[in-house]
Amino acid sequence: MEQQTFIRRTPTYFHGRYTTELAVASFGIGTIIFALHQLFPMKIEIMIFGFFYLIFAAIINGIVFLNLTYHFIMLPHQREEIAIKALILLANIPIAIFYFYLVINL
Repeated sequence: MEQQTFIRRTPTYFHGRYTTELAVASFGIGTIIFALHQLFPMKIEIMIFGFFYLIFAAIINGIVFLNLTYHFIMLPHQREEIAIKALILLANIPIAIFYFYLVINL
């Protein structure tokens, strides 16, 4: 009698095609808010909106990063592509910290 082996199938494709767009959009929106604050430094509404945007963007980007981490572990054949997408997403962190530092200290 022939013995059957069950192989766990993992997808050979990766659905993280919008992660780079998310990173670029987060950077763009954050830069626009920062520029508005520089143009109108006395408007507290811009600071409040920017603070809430920072929290919202951190949550959304964090969820996407966790998804990329999961796919990095589960899809070893595509690790290079996933790592590049994760690094692009993580590049927003020092920029956001720099903007936050400038807003708080100026």
